[in-house]
Amino acid sequence: MADLQKLTIGKALNLGLRRAMEEDPKVLIMGEDVGKLGGVFRITDGLQKDFGEQRVLDTPLAESGIIGTAVGLAVRGFRPVCEIQFEGFIFPGFDQISSQVAKLHYRTQGKIKMPIVIRVPFGGGIGAVEHHSESPESLFAHIPGLKVVSVSNAVDAYWGIQQAIKSDDPILFFEPKKLYHSGAMKSEVDVEATPDQLFKSRVVREGTTATVVAYGPSVKVALDAATAAEDEGKSLEVIDLRTLSPLDLEPVFESVRKTGRLIALSEAPSESSLTSEIAARVQQECFYSLEAPVLRVTGFDTPYPPAKLEEHYLPDLDRVLHTVDRSLAW
Repeated sequence: MADLQKLTIGKALNLGLRRAMEEDPKVLIMGEDVGKLGGVFRITDGLQKDFGEQRVLDTPLAESGIIGTAVGLAVRGFRPVCEIQFEGFIFPGFDQISSQVAKLHYRTQGKIKMPIVIRVPFGGGIGAVEHHSESPESLFAHIPGLKVVSVSNAVDAYWGIQQAIKSDDPILFFEPKKLYHSGAMKSEVDVEATPDQLFKSRVVREGTTATVVAYGPSVKVALDAATAAEDEGKSLEVIDLRTLSPLDLEPVFESVRKTGRLIALSEAPSESSLTSEIAARVQQECFYSLEAPVLRVTGFDTPYPPAKLEEHYLPDLDRVLHTVDRSLAW
């Protein structure tokens, strides 16, 4: 019988981390304020109390130190899970991630594994100050040796964090911070189910008029747009990428061959981005099926704006619907 629990994304992550720690004593959690406070978003709430300060470590405010320490722990057989408090703070650790975490397995011809998970709350929509609402995922998806995951729902959050921790490859795990505690995003999680593969995209709503591909916080926008489009007689197929590197685009190709149209949706700036890669790959693989060019709905090619302007920056339902109309008018 299914063991169903209705969870927010934040609670699902907390329970997933707890289960991983229960199953493997080599799993450690480390980061700024992850222990006594339970993290600024309370994702690690209660874990230090239950597992102790030797396994849930409050670190100094030094991202390069957090990642560098995790490298040493991984070499010694541990499975460290690092929390970057906000995505904009990850860059002091970028050198460690790109030069050591991503390359040690390859450099040592497989002798040294890097089973490190780096959790990154990302994206806008929380009214935060500078450096707290960015979308740097494309930078990491471009680095060979790293895997990049972005969850959009509680089921993937619960199982995905456990699958990432069990992986021998380093994984950046991007979490949509504005959806952590959203009641609208609660879903039933079967904690005894067999989870989907981590590195596979998924059709989350079927349709025939056009395909919308998204990930992380943009999946909710895509689903809301599909619901609104239905009232206008349009049927949008929505695909959640789930993993950004490696990209699983076969379901996208299959969908585009059916609908003939694709809208790629992301909060990140458009230039040199994941939506750029999706557009290039789809036009390469599905050229003769396309009824219109691949169109994109993204953030703008500017630094993330002050909080009072972010509603104009972030892609929303209206921008998606307008882009669908542009595609249909082609």
